[in-house]
Amino acid sequence: MSEGKYKVTIGLEVHAELKTATKMFSPAKNDADEDRPNVNVHPVDLAHPGTLPVINKQAVEHVIRVGLAVDGTIANFTEFDRKNYFYPDIPKGYQISQFAYPIVTGGKLNGIELTRIHLEEDTGTSKHDRGNYSLVDFNRAGVPLMELVTEPVIHSAQEAVSFAKMLQLLLRCLGAGDANMEKGEMRVEANISVSDTDTLGTKVEIKNLNSFKVVEKAIEYEVARMTKLLEEGKGDEIVQETRGWDENTARTFSQRKKESSDDYRYFPEPDLPKLMLHDLFNLDELKVALPELPWEKKIEFKEKYGLKELDADNFTTSNILWPNYLDDVVNYLFEENRDPKQEVKNRREYSDVEKKIIQLAANYISSDLIGIVKQSEDSVDILRTLFVKITPAKFAKIINMVNEGFIGSRGAKDILAIMATDGGDPETIATEKGLKQESNADAINAIIDQIIAEHTTVVEEYKAGKEASIQFLIGQGMKLSKGSANPQMLKELFIAKLG
Repeated sequence: MSEGKYKVTIGLEVHAELKTATKMFSPAKNDADEDRPNVNVHPVDLAHPGTLPVINKQAVEHVIRVGLAVDGTIANFTEFDRKNYFYPDIPKGYQISQFAYPIVTGGKLNGIELTRIHLEEDTGTSKHDRGNYSLVDFNRAGVPLMELVTEPVIHSAQEAVSFAKMLQLLLRCLGAGDANMEKGEMRVEANISVSDTDTLGTKVEIKNLNSFKVVEKAIEYEVARMTKLLEEGKGDEIVQETRGWDENTARTFSQRKKESSDDYRYFPEPDLPKLMLHDLFNLDELKVALPELPWEKKIEFKEKYGLKELDADNFTTSNILWPNYLDDVVNYLFEENRDPKQEVKNRREYSDVEKKIIQLAANYISSDLIGIVKQSEDSVDILRTLFVKITPAKFAKIINMVNEGFIGSRGAKDILAIMATDGGDPETIATEKGLKQESNADAINAIIDQIIAEHTTVVEEYKAGKEASIQFLIGQGMKLSKGSANPQMLKELFIAKLG
């Protein structure tokens, strides 16, 4: 429920391309990275006379596994339908989709109830950057496309973005798709209504939102637009329509009046067989074979590693690679005899001391590594590049250096920043850049003597019982040593000298 007078209701339709070797109904290659136009095209994709589609079984299995992961109901009987409409990037004049009998119904993801999940083929791509004419690239036409529809139970842009991020993470976790929004592999459409009663208002759809930031901005703009019209008594100007998002003006704009299902004249695809999924797939085996899901991993990180709620959530909802990275780091910290090539399966109990070290590692990953790639959160490639330069073994070495007092927190952060750009060995960098922490008592005592002489008032305050003054003195010691002094040793020596 939105704050104030108006109730905002949002339902999402999310399209995600699936990871398969070939297209949904043809042997053409499924390659989202192909930048040459009209290379991966087959006569079936273009509906040439005499050609017949063949169902991609792996794509069907991907959707079933997604359905099992969200506790949806997997249909026994399902079929494909023709969705009839004309657009330049629809070469057949219709799209093979599913209407009455989707593969999955119901389920829940990130606390949001789902209506259905079905399978269809993607369209081609229109290119409008040629001046007074457009071109069409059919490389994407026929790529397996999963469509997920939520119930209208979302009430804010932030909630919508959180759901979309979790779906992206789930697809990557299952290996069903990369869902890179910047490549168009996942697109979000938001159905929005605003009402001052419990009855839903007129529904407006915003199509083809291609980043999480755009999803949030577009929903917030449209809610504000409709709310303003209602406040001005112009509610009749809100019509059921499809709107687009203009990034340059940060506004939605009207595209066309919204079609109903009758407009598409759905009918069963005559060239494809009906499917009895419970006979074709062993659902129990598929369910058991599912990998550890993000929400399950979050519970495990809290219980096994003792991570704080915020950190556990940060790791398991940002990118599927981060949990694996932390698992590897923990193995290098405590499982010294592990074969580096062995798959991570650390399941033992960790002591309170070890959990504190794991939390330290988690803090640096959250604040430094995740921070480094924050602006590229949709790019798996950037993460993998980072993991090559700062391998789990090297990161674990940095944590051990901090834990042993060889470097301080500032030194660890500087080393990580250097390695993110240039790679290298952390111990070598610490030595060459003068980042080693000073733990020599004689050197630190010399710093302490200078600080005591320069800050006599603070010293007297401490001696008079003002305990907080010691933190000021330690801060001065870190400043004078340019961050190289061991802060714990500074504290102990200050207390010993000042009594």
